[in-house]
Amino acid sequence: MQELAVALAFSVGACAGGGWWSLRRWSQARHLLDTPTSKIRSAAQGYAEFYGVLEELPEARICGPLSGKPCLWWRFKIEEYHSDGKKSSWRVLERGTSEAWLRLVDATGECLINPAGAEVRPMIREVWKGNLRHPRGPAQGGLLGWLSSGKEYRYTEERLQAGQPLYAIGDFRTSGGGRQGLDLAAAQGEVIREWKRNFAGLLQRFDSDGNGQLDEPEWNRLRLAAQLEAEDRHRQHSVLPAQNHLGKPAEAQPFILSNAGEDELARRFYWQAAGGALLCLAGALATAWLLGIKQF
Repeated sequence: MQELAVALAFSVGACAGGGWWSLRRWSQARHLLDTPTSKIRSAAQGYAEFYGVLEELPEARICGPLSGKPCLWWRFKIEEYHSDGKKSSWRVLERGTSEAWLRLVDATGECLINPAGAEVRPMIREVWKGNLRHPRGPAQGGLLGWLSSGKEYRYTEERLQAGQPLYAIGDFRTSGGGRQGLDLAAAQGEVIREWKRNFAGLLQRFDSDGNGQLDEPEWNRLRLAAQLEAEDRHRQHSVLPAQNHLGKPAEAQPFILSNAGEDELARRFYWQAAGGALLCLAGALATAWLLGIKQF
């Protein structure tokens, strides 16, 4: 009975997981194909798709943590081989992902990308093995080297490099350059909240009768001063050069950075959706069969 319950749990899990994966990949493929490709300079604010070339940021000098090769972004994994004579497996010891921003350039402009939360699919993926936990670490000698000589490690490193093509889809925003409108009420409220953090200074500026509180005329003068301050800050911000940013959408929309193009990605996602649907169907059939056995 216990074995039947375990098998039933696996079949239900396969059905649910396969269905979820199929719907997710199908939805992502539709988002990719239904979102038009934009040029950076003329792109509308919000969810957008771009093709361009990766270029270095002037202040960024990044190398892959395992290979030491120069790159713009990396992801790595270190695994250790385990075997007890009956079964063997690779156990993950370390993994990590770069948090460095990326610079995407097309014929019309450039966009800075925050890769946090993105599904990144690099063209470069290197896998190799060694007998040191970290491939760039110093060689171990003496007793410690002898004890660790029998261990085997596998290293995986993925990288994005300058000059590579990049397909990017995510939430696009532009600041500065006169692109942002002024929500005067919100900006005024932000200025007042900022001034309230130094309430003594606020009283010194607007408490004209010195009674330690702000009456209606004084509040009116404060609001007018905050409005003028908000308008002045907006004017100063508008003359700054426009800066474009791409990041993770607030809604459940795909955020993808890939060296492969839209058509190739959509094709892969459709195949993965089909695989998930087959797993869901197999799980459903297995569940029905196991429930039939249980009744008998």
